[in-house]
Amino acid sequence: MRILAIDPGYDRLGVAVIEGDPSRPTFIASDCVEPKRGARELRLAEVYDAVASAIAHYNPDALALETLFFSTNVKTALGVAEARGAVLAAAGAARLPVHEHSPQAVKLAVTGNGRADKTAVAHMVPKVITLPPKKRLDDEYDAIALAICALAAGQSTARA
Repeated sequence: MRILAIDPGYDRLGVAVIEGDPSRPTFIASDCVEPKRGARELRLAEVYDAVASAIAHYNPDALALETLFFSTNVKTALGVAEARGAVLAAAGAARLPVHEHSPQAVKLAVTGNGRADKTAVAHMVPKVITLPPKKRLDDEYDAIALAICALAAGQSTARA
């Protein structure tokens, strides 16, 4: 099973691909996409294009997406919601099944603690899956953690 995981964001988009089974996840790729500053519709088009490109390149069995976490910053929440829409549109255009996981489920799958912070997640990810050396941003670690969670949940279905 191959999972494409997206940690959606308006400023940065974490992207990760892993495959295998929950006991032996294999790292394929990860990246952090940073849309250029500019008009909202152009930034969202970049998000869509990045996800569509990853789907075409890696041919995943499913896309994992973190459920929206509502924060007190409404502007940030709206930007993330719009980015999620672009991600969902790219998955829909490719007829790729989407499975959502809560931030707590992701943290629990990787650290054993659903209330872990970003530092704990980033610290545990390389202990769960072998990663090639590279400097990574939190968004990238979050996407890898999400992929691990999705693989552990065993949610894969054939494309419609």
